[in-house]
Amino acid sequence: MALTKKQTFLAFTLTLLTFVMGTSEFVIVGLLTEVAADLNVTVASAGTLVSGFAIAYAIGTPLLTGWVSRFPKYPLMLTLIVVFILGNIISALTSSFGILLAARIVTAAASGVLTALAMTVASDTMPAARRSSVIALIFAGFTISNVLGVPLGTFIGQLGSWHLTFWTTTLLGVVACIISLFILPKTAAGEKSSIVKQLVLFKNPKILVGFFIPTFSIAGTYTIYTYITPIIENKLGIASSSVGLVLLAYGLFSIGSNFLAGKIAGRNGIGDLRYAFIIQAIIIASLYVTMDITIAGLISIMLMAVMIYVMNATIQIYLMDQAAAYSTAARDFASSLTPVSVNIGITLGSALGGVVVAYGNLPNLAIAGGICALIASLLSFISYRMEN
Repeated sequence: MALTKKQTFLAFTLTLLTFVMGTSEFVIVGLLTEVAADLNVTVASAGTLVSGFAIAYAIGTPLLTGWVSRFPKYPLMLTLIVVFILGNIISALTSSFGILLAARIVTAAASGVLTALAMTVASDTMPAARRSSVIALIFAGFTISNVLGVPLGTFIGQLGSWHLTFWTTTLLGVVACIISLFILPKTAAGEKSSIVKQLVLFKNPKILVGFFIPTFSIAGTYTIYTYITPIIENKLGIASSSVGLVLLAYGLFSIGSNFLAGKIAGRNGIGDLRYAFIIQAIIIASLYVTMDITIAGLISIMLMAVMIYVMNATIQIYLMDQAAAYSTAARDFASSLTPVSVNIGITLGSALGGVVVAYGNLPNLAIAGGICALIASLLSFISYRMEN
């Protein structure tokens, strides 16, 4: 079933929102050196602008989503977009590291809840046959922000100043707000419920198992990706000047992962994921052999990019549907769980990679990452068995 013109515009608007939020979240990675020098802090301290955002996102998103889900979605989403814009304005104006960190935390909280609400709105307004592909498209906004938004924001920051980059994300937020004002559905009501009642969802074993599937899948990739630069330079023998091109290619391949995710979600969902994660494990583990061979190693890395987001749409729909069976008021809360799980997976993968590198060598990262993907497959088998 084809989308109507109104539904198409709505899908574009929600994807634009995730693109803008993703650009604001990730662009700081390319500007840490400039921020550290300008604010007279160490690069390690500046790194808390990344980790602080991720922690605030992971902890704040489900709690805030559970609390604000009682309010009508149209004014709530517009209010959160305004908060997002204000957070970026403060980031652009400040010369204080503490204020910048606080603004990043506020922006993270607004972004997390907005993402959750965008998923619920898409689920409610799109035809059942197109729900999975639209949700995959909305997730793709984050991926596209990594491929286009972050390099552009980094270039602007290096050409002018990092303050100018945040003025750019502010402008993008204003554009998204104006479009949202006319496109977001005005009839979506809130559902009254308590935080405690929504947290009870985690007593449901299906929710609990489903939540950790993306965690281990993403951890498998980020065990490798955290150390992708030394792998490219030291193992594949590619010049430092070409690392950016390799990462750009990786980002382009990862966009395709979102569309593959939509296909899987529209077919057999978790049933297909059981085997998709086995394929992911094989691809990641292949780097143990291909890491010393330039072309073969690049093929492994690009295939790893294709598999990185294959679970997003399936798990997003699965968690929302499981929550709806328990209580319609818990769907917004459940829609926040996939991004939170992904952020936990990024943290887990980075930490695991650090341990492997500290006590082993770069090729061992492939074994550790492959094991994480196999755990995701095992959890998918358990989830599929529980469902059937």
